[in-house]
Amino acid sequence: MPDIKRKCYALSYGESKESAEITMYGDIVETKPVDWWTGEECAGDFIVQSEFLDDLNAAADCKKLTIRMNSLGGDAGVSILIHNRLRELAEKGTELNCIVDGAAMSGGSLIMCACDNITVNPSSLIMIHKCWTTLFGAYNADELRQIAKSNDAYDKAQASIYSRKTGLSETVIAHMMSDTTYMTGKEAVDKGFADSLTVNAEPLSIAVSADRRSLVICGRTVHLPKGMTAPEGMPTVTSPAGVADTYKGGNDLMAKNLEELRKENSELAASIEREIRAECKAEQETAVKEAAKAERDRLAEIDSVAAQFDDTTVHEAKYGDNPCSAQVMCFRAAQKASEKGASVFAGMKADYASSGVAQVSAVPQELEAGSADKTPAEMLAEARQTVQGLFGKGEK
Repeated sequence: MPDIKRKCYALSYGESKESAEITMYGDIVETKPVDWWTGEECAGDFIVQSEFLDDLNAAADCKKLTIRMNSLGGDAGVSILIHNRLRELAEKGTELNCIVDGAAMSGGSLIMCACDNITVNPSSLIMIHKCWTTLFGAYNADELRQIAKSNDAYDKAQASIYSRKTGLSETVIAHMMSDTTYMTGKEAVDKGFADSLTVNAEPLSIAVSADRRSLVICGRTVHLPKGMTAPEGMPTVTSPAGVADTYKGGNDLMAKNLEELRKENSELAASIEREIRAECKAEQETAVKEAAKAERDRLAEIDSVAAQFDDTTVHEAKYGDNPCSAQVMCFRAAQKASEKGASVFAGMKADYASSGVAQVSAVPQELEAGSADKTPAEMLAEARQTVQGLFGKGEK
């Protein structure tokens, strides 16, 4: 089995022919792209589906296959196909390894995730995203919806690949893809997309003091500038001075603060600062997302009961000088209604007292005294006399 050397990648065998290494540097395509104007093949490095599968078949009997990756991605369908063919080899017992020399983005990350052991450099770049389509021409709404459905299907397929490798749920993966997530080598390891960093890139031994104002780097204490504190989540030591005094490693750092460290070892200082800033940025981004979600939830809860209240009450709860939750809005509205009810009742009571209605009898006052002693005939006679007095005798 001879070695294969193509323009953008190569396949080479080990001495025993039981292992092979494939170097994948280029864009993943179904066929080589052609210049629309000239009809000639476009210049560039391309991993072509048919060529790659032919080479993969040639190495199918190898017990160990290593892929060296540096690809910005390409055709989603071809990437999924290559991933599946690699997984087929893995199921037959082939040991699959991937070393990300540069980038494994988009389709490149799909092929990377076919491997059971992925090694990355600290400066490797991994990226996952939702697939997209380039459109030319005119389309109606049904055709556009069909294209969107097709993209959704590709996204679900990609999410299943990432989920198998990382152990993360497809829902979490879908959100990461929607956000177009970029990861450095260490971040890829932390999230499960990769398994290890290169041996010569072991992380520094760094801890933070209890007050988060000093770092212990390889046993030496380095004080952070005034106003700067280390991010949460870093391992803590209770006595950085004690650690520094007993340290007997090979590091001869003498710096007592970050400014001195910049002069003594600028590269190490820059690395520490980048790590701290990255951690702080991550914390800030997380805090912003949590705050935004909390605000959306607050407004949604208010909207769910808004029909029970007037517009002014709802607007004040949402955007007033003292915005509040739906529960507080309900309490405030109840207080206001109670105060208004008490005021109305007090006014009615005052009106009742001032009207004198309490002194009004149920029957005319002149009938109250002695009227019970008169017969109906006597009362009728008195009424006739009264009428005759008013209109004159003889008139009826």
